[in-house]
Amino acid sequence: MAVGDVRGVLQYVPMFRERTFVVVLDEGLPESAVAEALLDLKVLQGIGVNLVIAVAGGEESISVVADRALDLEIKFARVMGEETAGPILERGQAAIVNCPADGPLGESLADLGVEIGAAKLIGLLNGQGIRRDGLPLRAVPCSALPDFLDAAGGSALTGAKLLEDAAAVCRAGVPRVHILDGRQQGVLADELFSNEGVGTMVHADSYRDVRALREDDVPELLAMIGRSVRASHLVPRDYEEILQKADDFLVLCVDDNVVGCVALHCYGPDLAELACLYVKQSHECRGYGKLLVQAAEERARERNIHTVFALTTRAVTFFENLGYRIADSSVMPEDRARKCEESERSSAVLTKELA
Repeated sequence: MAVGDVRGVLQYVPMFRERTFVVVLDEGLPESAVAEALLDLKVLQGIGVNLVIAVAGGEESISVVADRALDLEIKFARVMGEETAGPILERGQAAIVNCPADGPLGESLADLGVEIGAAKLIGLLNGQGIRRDGLPLRAVPCSALPDFLDAAGGSALTGAKLLEDAAAVCRAGVPRVHILDGRQQGVLADELFSNEGVGTMVHADSYRDVRALREDDVPELLAMIGRSVRASHLVPRDYEEILQKADDFLVLCVDDNVVGCVALHCYGPDLAELACLYVKQSHECRGYGKLLVQAAEERARERNIHTVFALTTRAVTFFENLGYRIADSSVMPEDRARKCEESERSSAVLTKELA
């Protein structure tokens, strides 16, 4: 594992500590997949995650899981009779329960998740889960699911019922539901310890959000854009300069991690510059640049600004695809045009009239 991967994992440890996850092991999962899942669950327990392990397939399957958990020295107890999971979790043990008859994303497990305050319900399914046009579907906001399903009507979407069931679990009160192909090697760790994941997550909270820059974001922003500044793709900026113009900046967060930024610098009542557009290299090609541009344009509209311009050395086609057109320096204020000329960066000027 690369150093960067380790850092990416470590950022989740404090986020997960003392949280409760309900993990469903689907009926028919290969024994090797169950064994690997339990290894990952042992690690989660070790960093302080409270676990409810719901096992589908009846008593025989539960016995296999319990025996394997004993071998791995996972702290657990089975929920028997009238006992509930809550007291077991309070003792610091994982609770192993029988997956209810209404399935891994049914109302019974949703109610259990709400009762114990679960942050996540994770379904390790004996199947490929949810795909659109043959590719895994990543994050879907619960509130946007009806529109998403309508928009996906013409595509090859598999697992629509799973999506609807996951959204119902979110609406019941579990913030995030992960639907994974449990047969895939490393799927649980890859899903939980990365911003983008490898399966499908239906979420009721702000997993992906564009928001105003905060002061404590500035060091992260400087570190993020440093590589592009060094390559002369972005104008150099220091801490104080960004802090002075903090109200101009928006950041894109994925799972509470800043992965992109944009600024809207206003010049007079009806003109603004879209600047400092950047998305982390690890999050490129996901539509995040377009999302940031649209957020900046919406901010301009809120301020009754009808004309925006942007300077770029390498993203002309990107901006043209978003409705911008090539212009000359006359669209900029004189001071800004002079600074652009003095920088000798050979930036193209593009402008857009906002509806």
